[in-house]
Amino acid sequence: MSIEIKAPTFPESVADGTVATWHKQPGEAIQRDELIVDIETDKVVLEVVAPANGSLKNILKEEGDVVLSDEVLAVFVEGDVAAPAPAAATEEAPAAESSEDAIAGPAARKLADEKGISLSDVKGTGKGGRITKEDVQNHLKSAPAAAPAAPAAPKAAAPAAPALNLPTGERIEKRVPMTRLRATIARRLVEAQQNAAMLTTYNEVNMKPVMELRAKYKDRFEKAHGVKLGFMSFFTKAATEALKRFPAVNASIDGNDMVYHGYQDIGVAVSSDRGLVVPVLRDTDSMGLAEIEGTIADFGKRARDGKLGIEEMQGGTFTISNGGIFGSLMSTPILNPPQTAIMGMHKIQERPMAVDGEVVILPMMYLALSYDHRMIDGKEAVQFLVTIKELLEDPARLLLDI
Repeated sequence: MSIEIKAPTFPESVADGTVATWHKQPGEAIQRDELIVDIETDKVVLEVVAPANGSLKNILKEEGDVVLSDEVLAVFVEGDVAAPAPAAATEEAPAAESSEDAIAGPAARKLADEKGISLSDVKGTGKGGRITKEDVQNHLKSAPAAAPAAPAAPKAAAPAAPALNLPTGERIEKRVPMTRLRATIARRLVEAQQNAAMLTTYNEVNMKPVMELRAKYKDRFEKAHGVKLGFMSFFTKAATEALKRFPAVNASIDGNDMVYHGYQDIGVAVSSDRGLVVPVLRDTDSMGLAEIEGTIADFGKRARDGKLGIEEMQGGTFTISNGGIFGSLMSTPILNPPQTAIMGMHKIQERPMAVDGEVVILPMMYLALSYDHRMIDGKEAVQFLVTIKELLEDPARLLLDI
């Protein structure tokens, strides 16, 4: 029985997609719910899985082709074609590796290669015993002795130049087209700078109170909620309170109209291999620290696996970007239209500070607020950032709502 493999149904905000990667080829045995092809849009990467056991008869859309919503990608033949595979496996031992690949997702294979572990040692918990990225991560946690093997993979892969058979000192260039996501990010960043009167104000915050609070309760917090207590939840709650006090920072511009939002939906910039994405925390005023930390951790994991939904990145009234995790000491974040402000967090750096006439070494962080001057006056922007500073330097105010 032949079945048409179609592109996913794209939402109204997505016009089309690009065939990114075919994970299966015609004639290759495929199990039900196994990943067949990735479709990249300008927001997320969508996965198309097998509707049943069988194989691909032929592929109609090659990698790089642009496809529309529900357009036919390939013809799938239903039926058990797994019988020839064991025969090949009995003939030569190396076929065991292709068997591993057949039951492991691409993210799991990539992580296993990076860490230098064999998928045959990992227990799969997915459908039909499929190995997921989480299975590989759990295997690494349960087998600490295998950790030293991780550095070996990059060392082995490092000498790529000799494989090119080029003379020493050869000046090599490689031209690679932008992915749809990267091209969209580039276009939106340029538009933000061209279409907004963007200005940035800076301040600094003493992180010692938050760090002491976190050190005191992090173990009990993780035991009670099953998630680690980080800094993002404190900044999210502080930003939420500040947005309520300065509604212009939480607003957006629509043509000649200023749209004020009676809720706080905060986007959190997350870096992935495919580019920067901004999933949104909805109604942060009603979220606790544990819920914020758990949701952000889930966003980060699914962003790396390309599994974030389009609806999770739409909307948002304000954005927080944390360049500090990469070591950035200070930067100027760019607006995420149609939002009118974005806050940048940075690296916590010990610096000598004057406190009551004495020099004290304190863990300080620079904060940056980029804002659209068409909507927000400098006074409001500065007071907004000062409010966040005051709330973080006295975290009890977050609980007392003062």
